[in-house]
This record gives sequence, structure tokens and C-alpha cells, in this order.
Amino acid sequence: MSTKLSVNLNAVAMLRNRRDLPWPSVTHLGRIALQAGAHGLTVHPRPDQRHIRFSDLPDLRALIDDEFPEAEFNIEGYPTDDFLDLVERIEPEQVTLVPDDPSQATSDHGWDFRKLHNDLAPIVERLNRKGMQVSLFADGDGDEESVALAKATGAARIELYTGPYGGCHDDSDRAAKELELLGKTADAAKALGLGVNAGHDLTVANLPPLVRRIPHLAEVSIGHGLTADALEYGMKETVRRFVEACRG
Repeated sequence: MSTKLSVNLNAVAMLRNRRDLPWPSVTHLGRIALQAGAHGLTVHPRPDQRHIRFSDLPDLRALIDDEFPEAEFNIEGYPTDDFLDLVERIEPEQVTLVPDDPSQATSDHGWDFRKLHNDLAPIVERLNRKGMQVSLFADGDGDEESVALAKATGAARIELYTGPYGGCHDDSDRAAKELELLGKTADAAKALGLGVNAGHDLTVANLPPLVRRIPHLAEVSIGHGLTADALEYGMKETVRRFVEACRG
């Protein structure tokens, strides 16, 4: 299988929000990304709207429905009642549930499935009933029991938190160890029939080794590194480079 790329637009939105102006346009850059070969778009609307705004969501939904009907809209967030009501209105193809406090700068850990799997199960069921694929943010620490508990919630996928791996950009030995832990976690998920996504601090350099170690990796969601590269190469060429990196 070929790993698919979902472009996370949060960093684009954060740049736009520095001014009371409509550029850079999140929707327009999403269009360029999809035209260039991205499989989908990812956003993480936080309660304070510090990057993606709630008003962006209908526009992105319409972009995919009207121009790229085969693409996927993935909305990430902590499952408050307000967030669940929001995704039920927008109807993304995929919902990625993350455990971080809404005030956090970014997601930095996976769910504690030992403690929270019973709490997550009815939330997953609610979203499944609406026809949305659910992915749960998970630590890539090789803990097979946690993976089994994630499966027990009824979710279709886990998304491996790759921050520790991405943080090893200047330490190849540590990167190899983190990669193997991610691989072990992904292997356990595959054995249970769980799909595997990944995201956080992935780059053109560290993505190919990840794909080679996890050949069944379904999808990667990339925002910060991709947006940084887009400042140098432009969004179209950057997406092309990341799509190529997804081939391993």
C-alpha cells in the first residue's frame, strides 16, 4: 500500500491570524495542496481559534465536496461536547481524537488507554454511527497492551505520535531507537486489524525511514515541517516532495 499525505493547515491559519486580513487563504492553499497530490486536509480547531477558525470548516468542507470529492477531510480535537457537535455538523471523513488540553500549544502525547478506554468507547461509537472514521492519538512506545485497549474502543485506526522521533533530527542513534518503538506499536496494531496513521514533526528527511519500517502506514498528517518547506519551495512543490517521501 502507498502511504497517503494529509496536509495540516493549522500553521497556515496561524500565519493568517497575525493580521486582520484574509491572507494567506487557508482554503486556497488547501486547494493547491490537493491539486499537487495530497490525499486530504487536516485541521485542529481549538476553542480559542488561535489557528483554524470555526468559520474555516464549512469552506474547507465545500472545497473538498465541490472540487475534490475523493479527498478526505480530517478534523482533530479533544472530544468535548462542543467539539463532537462541531464534527457532526461538518461531517469529516475522519475524526482524530487527541488527549491534549485545549490550551496546549500542540499535541504532545497519546491517550492513556489503560485509564480512559472505557470513556472513549461511547464517544467512538457516537462518531461511528455518523459514518465518520475514528482515529485515536497514541504513543508510539511499543506498548502492545495499550494498542489492544485502543482497539477495544471501536476505533478504526490509531495515529502514532511521532514527536519523539521527529525530535531526533540531530541524533541518528536515538532516531533509530524511536523508529523501532513506533514500528513495534504499528506491528501490534496491524495484528489486531487496526489501521495506522502517524503525525508530528515529520519531514522529507525522516518520513522515508518511517514508511520503510511501517509499510502498512495508511496516512501521515503533516503541518509544521511542510509549511516551513512551503516558505522555501512553494506549496505545490513541497507537497510533491512529501508525496514522494511517502513512497519510502
